[in-house]
Amino acid sequence: MVKNLSAVRVKVPATSANLGPAFDSAGLALSIFDEIEASFTDQPGIQVDVDGFGRNSLARNEDHLIAKVMLQVFKTLAIPVSGLYLRCINKIPHGRGLGSSAAAITAGVVAARALAGTAGMRMDDAGALDFASNIEGHPDNVAACLLGGLTISWTDAHQHRDVNEKINDHQHIHSEGVHSHAVKIKVHPDIVPIVFIPKFEMETRQARMLLPSHVPYRDAAFNVARSALLIHALTQDPELLFTATEDKLHQPYRRNVMQTSGNLVEELRKLGHAAVISGAGPTVLALTTREEMSGVKDFKQADFAAEVLEITDSGAQVY
Repeated sequence: MVKNLSAVRVKVPATSANLGPAFDSAGLALSIFDEIEASFTDQPGIQVDVDGFGRNSLARNEDHLIAKVMLQVFKTLAIPVSGLYLRCINKIPHGRGLGSSAAAITAGVVAARALAGTAGMRMDDAGALDFASNIEGHPDNVAACLLGGLTISWTDAHQHRDVNEKINDHQHIHSEGVHSHAVKIKVHPDIVPIVFIPKFEMETRQARMLLPSHVPYRDAAFNVARSALLIHALTQDPELLFTATEDKLHQPYRRNVMQTSGNLVEELRKLGHAAVISGAGPTVLALTTREEMSGVKDFKQADFAAEVLEITDSGAQVY
């Protein structure tokens, strides 16, 4: 019989990144949560149980992403590990642009840090953000997942690498001198996020491959202005959300492989709703207000299920 030597539980939120123009910088924590229970055991090896999304497809051993992250954190903190048990309850849809990989990475970092006890105190929240961001390849989703609410994140240097390449290249995780930073901003209380979650998936890697290496100067300037306006709209004046969510930097380049999602964004925007692709897609996010939300949530689209969510102020929690 396997004996659990110590255990922690961690809850992490879904996230939506970009929010239209703020590519790889803005993130929003949403009220869908994954939960994990992690414990050291007296039986050598890694055992993973999965409920919910990924139940029939995710690895049940050290190849599971959360397990990989936790083992790397333990290695960094010089914590020896013989046996580890994980139970994952996944409610965040996979491959939909709602930050499922960021949630897994954040959960792994936070759980390992908690299991490490006093040794875990050597990795503060800034260190956890750095660690998670280096694995994910960019900080927008992990910042919102870790901190909750609306976050703006940035790095000291250009930082984009594939998730699998990053997690398998352990020796480089902290050798690049790249540091991530984030600030949390209070969102206007009238704003309501509504997600249209499709039945189909899309890999983030595939979506990123569609982005050009250069964009026209005028398009970059357009997005800089909209990104600045976005913060004002999200915090002070929701009536400006429609204009503030316009984008020329990434969504147009992905349109050909996400036509169904692109069409939904276009239809919602024709009705005056601030709709965008959530992260790398294919989920569509509409940022609306309590006064106008009924017109959005009742919008019918065959391939999507609309869900009214909340912006959760709580990020990753140990409980």
